[in-house]
Amino acid sequence: MRAAALALVLLLIPAAAAAQEAVIYYNQACSACIVYINHTLVPLLEQEGVERVVLKDYINQPEYRQELVDVHRRAGVPPELWAHMSTVVDGRIFIEGHLPEQVIRDSLRARGTLVVYNDEMEPGETYLVWAPGGRIEEFDAGRSPLEYVPEGGRGVAERLYDTTGMLPLVLVSGLLDGINPCAFAVLLFFIAFLYTLQRTRGDVLKMGAIYISAIYLAYFLIGLGIMKALVFAGKPHFMAKLGAWLIIILGGINVINHFQPMLLPFRLRIPGFTHATLRRWAYRGTAPSAGVLGFLVGLCTFPCSGGIYVAILALLSAKTTYAQGLVYLMLYNLMFVLPLIVLLALASSERVTLRLKEMEERHARSMRLFSGVVMIAIGVAILVWFV
Repeated sequence: MRAAALALVLLLIPAAAAAQEAVIYYNQACSACIVYINHTLVPLLEQEGVERVVLKDYINQPEYRQELVDVHRRAGVPPELWAHMSTVVDGRIFIEGHLPEQVIRDSLRARGTLVVYNDEMEPGETYLVWAPGGRIEEFDAGRSPLEYVPEGGRGVAERLYDTTGMLPLVLVSGLLDGINPCAFAVLLFFIAFLYTLQRTRGDVLKMGAIYISAIYLAYFLIGLGIMKALVFAGKPHFMAKLGAWLIIILGGINVINHFQPMLLPFRLRIPGFTHATLRRWAYRGTAPSAGVLGFLVGLCTFPCSGGIYVAILALLSAKTTYAQGLVYLMLYNLMFVLPLIVLLALASSERVTLRLKEMEERHARSMRLFSGVVMIAIGVAILVWFV
């Protein structure tokens, strides 16, 4: 059994994802270009997840000049948009000349072929944008190239991030993350205590709903803060990969703890020093205390199951707009509390609650093993299909 689990972990470790490549065609004699490349362009490309940047001096190496002409022609780039310096990302994104940083960042998120152009030595107040099927248009520097829509209303440069498969991933990850023995145990304890106080089922459902809503609020606020921090960090693709590897490692810890409980000196669980505080609020047995208890549980269970959350948040920062990310964040947290809602609905009496509590305690270790395998699988899925 142990050997099988170890083999599963090893099989799930992915190979390195295919690297994005950017080729910069430039003139070595242009000092302004060299400064722009070294201090702005290359660092920005690396921050955005471009793993390989190649510099080609097309003035001193004539073969690169012909290569650049061929690249432009294959993509159908109009000759009037060929600048003194061209950056070609994956053969489809053409950054012609010197562009504002945000314009470059947005361009890298476009689907299909997109050209942004400014042949001045400094990013100006306007730039040109073009994609196949459309006309060359002039945009203000503060306007995103993703707003460009070719004729016909649909095209490769629509204002859309590539979120293919994102919704199923967010929904499934949130649901699996919500199968959390830490939050289950506290909810069942709280419900059982309420029944000992002779509370009606209506009271129990009301306080349980307050408890779950507070968990939702706490987890949502945590996610919102992390998303803002990731945006501020400015390395979304790197953080998405880092988050994926983080949950693979955390999932591996859960698997190891299941089969070798004494091997590692720590567990992914609610910190022990918070137990007394949680019990104190549970024992109050009031609606306000249910809200406080739920909020504290939402904060305290983050070390238990936050790995999946961080990875999904990093992926949302890399693959969605901020508004899209907020919608996905709300959906994730709805799925996260769905198992608790089901559990609350099942707890129809003190007897049923005690049986559910016994089942949770009996299967807690198996649930942590399941959680570990799920974390590894989600991390692998993110690395293979999303970054």
